[in-house]
Amino acid sequence: MTIQFKALPTEDVRALQRGAPDAYGLIPERKISDGDGVPCRHCLKNVAAGEAYLVLAYRPFPELQPFAETGPIFLHAEECERAAEAEALPEMLESADYIVRGYGRDDRIVYGSGGVVPTGAIAARAETLFERDEIAYVHVRSARNNCYQCRIERA
Repeated sequence: MTIQFKALPTEDVRALQRGAPDAYGLIPERKISDGDGVPCRHCLKNVAAGEAYLVLAYRPFPELQPFAETGPIFLHAEECERAAEAEALPEMLESADYIVRGYGRDDRIVYGSGGVVPTGAIAARAETLFERDEIAYVHVRSARNNCYQCRIERA
């Protein structure tokens, strides 16, 4: 099976970069990167030292419901190119492990699908999850803070 890692949609990111409110109705905070641990969810690369980035609340679900987790993410403050949808692990995934969790077509967690997975095993775990018909897509989230990283879909 082939999978694709997917970054945030460009139209959503551009709105935030231009000052649109985040999931909590707040204007994204602007910071300067020290080059350590600031992964942009649009280009799926780390924000380099000295570059400006945004910190904002993001909800990667179409509507509010009990399973629609909202949390902090980072984006380049200036326009960056969206990462191509690819089977390769995004370069920003540098931690030792991540939460990999499946969601149904109703955008709710599929119980029993989540787990902390070593970074090198993320793609294999997603492929295994996609063997289950009830899983529509997968999220990769920080194993320490539960922050949304990216989405994985069937190719």
